[in-house]
Amino acid sequence: MTFAALVAILIGMCLLLLRALIGPTMYDRVLAVNSFGTKTVLVLGLLGYVMGRPDFLDIAILYTLINFVSTIAILKFFRYRSFQVPLVRRTDAASRAGDGNA
Repeated sequence: MTFAALVAILIGMCLLLLRALIGPTMYDRVLAVNSFGTKTVLVLGLLGYVMGRPDFLDIAILYTLINFVSTIAILKFFRYRSFQVPLVRRTDAASRAGDGNA
């Protein structure tokens, strides 16, 4: 049963690699890579269960955190074309300062 689950996950990973290579938009590719990372975590958990090594679950949790942070960073880069925090324009800040009760 676990072998069938492993084969099904590996087939899904192959399909996700195909989507990552030929995805029509960049967001489809990012989603495919993120899903590939999620399936990698499933494979690590399944292998840890089959081999009787609970250490693999710690590695899977670490990989999950890395996958999440990198996906957020890539999507932020696509949106702002920079990893820096966008600054508020001076005209916007000046107009907000004038709106207060002076």
